[in-house]
Amino acid sequence: MASAGTNGNTLPSSGSGTWFGHPPQLARLFVTEMWERFGFYGMRCILTLYLAKHFLFSDNVTQGLYGAFTALVYLTPLFGGMLADQYLGSKRSVKLGAIMMAIGYFGLCFGGSAAIPMLEIEGKQYAVTIPAKDETDKRQIVDLDGIKYRFSGQEDGSAKLLPIASVQAEEKVLAKGTFKSIGIRNEMLVALTFMSLACVVVGNGFFKPNISTIVGSLYPKGDRRRDSGFTIFYLGINLGSMFSQIICPMLAVSFGWWSGFLLAACGMVTAFCLFQFDGGRLDGYGEPPADKKGSILWIYLGAICAVPVAWFLIRNTMLNAEAAAIAAKEGKSMIAYLISLPILGKALFAVFITSTIGVPIWAYINGSKQEFQKMLVAVVLVVFSVVFWTLFEQAGSSLTLFAERNTDREINLGFWKYTMPAGQVQVFNALFIVLFAPVFSWIWLMLARRNLEPSIPIKFAIGLA
Repeated sequence: MASAGTNGNTLPSSGSGTWFGHPPQLARLFVTEMWERFGFYGMRCILTLYLAKHFLFSDNVTQGLYGAFTALVYLTPLFGGMLADQYLGSKRSVKLGAIMMAIGYFGLCFGGSAAIPMLEIEGKQYAVTIPAKDETDKRQIVDLDGIKYRFSGQEDGSAKLLPIASVQAEEKVLAKGTFKSIGIRNEMLVALTFMSLACVVVGNGFFKPNISTIVGSLYPKGDRRRDSGFTIFYLGINLGSMFSQIICPMLAVSFGWWSGFLLAACGMVTAFCLFQFDGGRLDGYGEPPADKKGSILWIYLGAICAVPVAWFLIRNTMLNAEAAAIAAKEGKSMIAYLISLPILGKALFAVFITSTIGVPIWAYINGSKQEFQKMLVAVVLVVFSVVFWTLFEQAGSSLTLFAERNTDREINLGFWKYTMPAGQVQVFNALFIVLFAPVFSWIWLMLARRNLEPSIPIKFAIGLA
């Protein structure tokens, strides 16, 4: 027996050998996705710290860059999925995405020397010395015309300069707004970093939606195993992210940022090899549409051309992040705040407003009453989903910086002491999913047998709460 897939391919029956009761191809896709997510989350867990500590970007710029990168990561799968469905096929799209993401991770390994820290006071720049790891006083040292001071920031935004071993110098107080910390960076290395992130963005757009599409195509229409198959697939995602978020921060602390990114790149290369050299296990799945067998060179060229576009949007965010943060902090009008946003922020805001208002209107005019009601429900879920993911992504930005600066991360069991790297705190999300997903799966099955299982919107609300 055979059944037709979503793209018109003939799908082999899964009855001739299974993997935990599922089509055997799921095992290959499970491991491929596990290693791809190993690479992505390994990179993600150290990215914010890399931008803040290696390039010495301010918090506003660091979080703006992380936000732009993450927004593009969520946006590009829309285009990657469309191109795969219409022209490229899911299998080729996954391979293209894997190659581009691997190139991006390898590019991040070449960050060069760290930025030089400086303190700018009333337009004049002074050298700053970072305390050594074994120093108990972690305050930075500033050299003002041959006299060294300890720099101590205050809660009101001012700063104190405390002289070191000098009876002639007096304590200085810098008023809020009269100074700022800056970094002297190699602009070529910054451009390379942004280009590497752009490669990851475009590659993710081709990889992420299409490997999930192949998973769905393993099952004939109406096959009840599909939801369970995606649950197993989701477990692979979290296993990969859990292990990488344990190991990559440790490497970055012990050997340098390049080692963490290199391990992420190795994970991505492993995913590509598993998918490329599948031994024929995925033959017949994710093929291009039968009526679109022409040249696809233009898609590959388009993917390459999309990289500088993503680079431009990321760089534009760097240039405008401070202004947007100041506008938000000062409580300016909504219009003034929107004007201060980077290009990507303006575009995404416009798309969000247009879609949440326009889609229900379109459904009301062109669809049935039932379709209109479903679109209203979908919009409500989308709005709350945006809130959830906005908060969720703080784990990779503001919460990581909080862990670095404000959290006691020392584990002392008496016989074993360990200081957890700040990037490693992101592992808890994946760890809890791996531990508790089976528990919740059992709860839903138990409730379903009693006809008490909550609806998806109710589960959604419980999760948000």
